[in-house]
Formats: sequence, C-alpha cells, structure tokens
Amino acid sequence: MNIGNIELKSDVVVAPMAGVTDLPFRLICRKFHKGLIVSEMVSVSALYYKDKKTAQMMRIEEIEHPMALQIFTADVEKLDAIMAILNEQPNEILDFNMGCPAPKIVNNGEGSALMKTPKIAEEILKLAVKKSSKPVTVKFRTGWDSNSINAIEFAKMAENAGVSAIAVHGRTREQFYSGTADWEMIRKVKDSVKIPVIGNGDIYTVEDAVEMKRQTGCDGVMIGRGLQGNPWLLEEIDSYFKTGEKIKSPSLTDKFTISKEHFNNLLKYKGLHIAVLEMRKHAAWYFKGLNGASHYKNEINRATTPERVLEILTQAFQ
Repeated sequence: MNIGNIELKSDVVVAPMAGVTDLPFRLICRKFHKGLIVSEMVSVSALYYKDKKTAQMMRIEEIEHPMALQIFTADVEKLDAIMAILNEQPNEILDFNMGCPAPKIVNNGEGSALMKTPKIAEEILKLAVKKSSKPVTVKFRTGWDSNSINAIEFAKMAENAGVSAIAVHGRTREQFYSGTADWEMIRKVKDSVKIPVIGNGDIYTVEDAVEMKRQTGCDGVMIGRGLQGNPWLLEEIDSYFKTGEKIKSPSLTDKFTISKEHFNNLLKYKGLHIAVLEMRKHAAWYFKGLNGASHYKNEINRATTPERVLEILTQAFQ
C-alpha cells in the first residue's frame, strides 16, 4: 500500500489510541510490525501554546519509522501558525483526527464534531495539504449519529481537498465503541474514492482482518483495541496476508518477555511512578485469557513498586 510518496511494507496499520499508543507501546508494536504506526493524537492548540508535555508526546525514535503523527484541531489559524513546526518533525505522514468521540474533544468542535461541520474540516485539510511537506491523511467515522451518516460525502471532500489516504472507523460518534462496526459503509466509501481507504473497527483476529478486506475491498486494515495486550496480532495478520499461512500464537514465555519489556519501556520514558500506574491497564490486557487473570489484575492494581509489578508478571506467566 502506498500513501502519497510513502511505500509501506504492510497493509496493516496501528491505530491511534489516546493514552495507549505512546512511545513505550509503539516500541513493542514495532517488534512485530514493519508497517505504519499512528501516534496518539496531539492537540494543535497545545502546540500553538508551546505545551511541554505535548512536545514529549511527539517524540519519535529512529526505530519507529514509518510513523504518522496524528493531530486534531478545528482552528484553521492555529494550524496555519504551527505548520512549520509540524514539517520539522521526523514523521513520514501527517494525519488528522476527525473521529474522536470524547466529550472534551467534540465539545470544542474537534474530533468527530467536524463531521457536523464539513466546511471547516475542508478548510483544515486544504490548508494542511498546501503547506505540509508530507502526505496528509485523515481518520473519521461513518457520521455523527444514525440520522446523519455522511462518510461518503466526507470522504469525497477529503479526496478533493488533496489528502493521500483516509481511514474510516465503521461507527458513528453516537456509538462511541459500542455495537458492531458498519463494514458495509466502509465498502461504500471505498467505492466512492480513488485514494487508499483503510478500514477500522472490530478487528481482533486474523480472520477478522481477512473478512474486513473481503467485505470492503479496503486497501489496508487499521487495528486498535485488538492490539491491547496482543501486539503479536500485527505479525499474525501481516504474515497471513503475505503467505496465506498462520503463524503460531505466543507462548506464556513470550507474553512474559514482552510484558516485562513493555514495563521497562514505561520506566525508561515515563519514570517510576507513572510507569507503575500505567502498567496496571496494560498488564490487565496481557493477562486476558489466563487462568487466574482476575486475581493477577487485582494484585497489579495494588502494586506500588517496580519490584512488585515484575513479581506479579512472573507469577502470572511462569
């Protein structure tokens, strides 16, 4: 799959997930994936006001390429003011989030709220395409709610604005992450544009990814929640796409090794206190399917030291 002048080695894309696809998580994904990874979304306003925490969120290590930096905004003027900063970043692709359903985002007219104001979305994308030194992409949903499904019109607008690819999450904002993703709407979007379309929603297995491609004709599949505690899925899907053969599932030893490395990444990049707190949610995902998963989850939620976290991981997987 090609996005603009960027040739990707995989049709599988790691979805942007707020609070999840940070640097420690992305480094784990990169062990199993040679294709595109999208960062957690970065606020244009925060960049405009030179927020130090936001600058840290934009850190990209050499091993991470190819990377898409995802930003969100509803303010054309602020975007214009920081385009030079965005062009200086080492990412290969600039991605716009127009699908986030979080109230704190949509209440500012950002994220999926832009599906209600496509004219503003169009101004943003046209400006970005004009001033970006990198291919521009956009991710959005099927619509705001079931009474305003406008993904096809939105996709055509994005294509006309000059974006190089689009990603469609097959749910409305009203659905958040509930219900079933509408793959049929993704197919209709794919049929309506000539640029690459990446399908997103309800991909948890190799079979899901194969069926998504079959049903929608999409150029690539984007995986989000299916990777939580299961980064091996990236390699499994990509391998099947390329060879038609399944590779073996990770062993308990594999899960221990990767969960421990993930925790060490958190310690390295976020410090002891935050690492212990954030490992609680990641460990709960790694524990899924284990005998005694609830017990280990409860134990790690009470852990306050790195030593205790590693002790629980060892007990769970060995």
